[in-house]
This record gives sequence, structure tokens and C-alpha cells, in this order.
Amino acid sequence: MLTLCLDTAYKYLTCVLMEDEEIIEARSFECFKRQSEEVFMVLDEILKASDRKILDIDSICITKGPGSYTGVRIAMTIAKVIASVKGLDLYTISTLRLYANAKANTMVLMDARASRAYVGVYDGLNIIKDDSVQELKEIDCGNYDVIGDGHLIEKEDKMFNIAECFKNTKAIWEKVDDIDHLVPAYLKESESYYR
Repeated sequence: MLTLCLDTAYKYLTCVLMEDEEIIEARSFECFKRQSEEVFMVLDEILKASDRKILDIDSICITKGPGSYTGVRIAMTIAKVIASVKGLDLYTISTLRLYANAKANTMVLMDARASRAYVGVYDGLNIIKDDSVQELKEIDCGNYDVIGDGHLIEKEDKMFNIAECFKNTKAIWEKVDDIDHLVPAYLKESESYYR
């Protein structure tokens, strides 16, 4: 089964082709606010490099947010169109949970602007603390390994290979039952978002 994985939710553009459990082609690079300009060229590039066509894809997995308002919608729109037209299975995963890469004792931070961060805490494939928006001054990283924008709380910025993250989290991808009603997870309902 050939799966296309896409992440455009934050500052990266990641396109991955997986054959069952193996990555056969991938591109991932920082591309903040340019994902919409680059995504189709990169998608075409990985398909050509793997000698595949868009019609060969059997399923799709995307990050559903949190992240940039426009960024989240880029991959989601592409995936919804392809999955709807071809009748494919569509899967999602939280952006933060993907970036945690199924590693133990991990906190993921992404800049949410205005002295806030998107925060998720995980232990392997388990959620310790649900994705939320927090004021930077309220974030306690404790003994967690901080992934992402560590500089926000005076830690080192670190990121795993996002293509590998898709592979390592496949067991927790969530199947979308109603593609037409799939919406991004912006976390706007979080009370701290409005402060």
C-alpha cells in the first residue's frame, strides 16, 4: 500500500511516500510561508524519483494542526481533494504528536506568537498532556526532552526527521470517517488563546 504523508502545518514542508512500513521517497525542509508555492513541485519530485504517479497512491496521512492557519489548510485541502476524488482512506495526526516522534518523556513546543506556544506532552505513543496553547511564562518543561522551539523557554531548538516521524507514529494515525467535515485543529477554543 502506497501512502502519501504531508505536513505543512508549521514552518516545514514535508512530503513522504511510504510503501507499507518503509519510506521510499521523502523531502522535508524549512519552508515557512512558502509551502503553497513549493508543495506541488515537491510532490511531483518525489513521485518522479520513486517512479510513481498520483494515481498509485492508496492512502494519505496529514497533520491536522495545531499550526499556522494557512499552513494547516494547505496539506488538508490537497489531501481532501485527492482522497475524495479517488475514494482513498485519509488519516490525520496532531502536528505536535507527529513531531514528538513516539519518543519517551517528550514535550513539543511550537511558537503560537504573542508570548504563547502550542504545547503537547507525550510518552512514546501515549498522550501525557493534551495539545494546548499556553503562555510562555506558564510552561514548565520539568524533566521532559523539549522538541521544537525550545528557545521560547530558553532551551535548545531540536527537531526529529519529520519523514521518520510519520513512519514511527503510523500506529496512532486517526482514520477520517467523514472527509467533507474534516477541519483543522487550531486550538482556538483554548481559553489561554484569547489572553
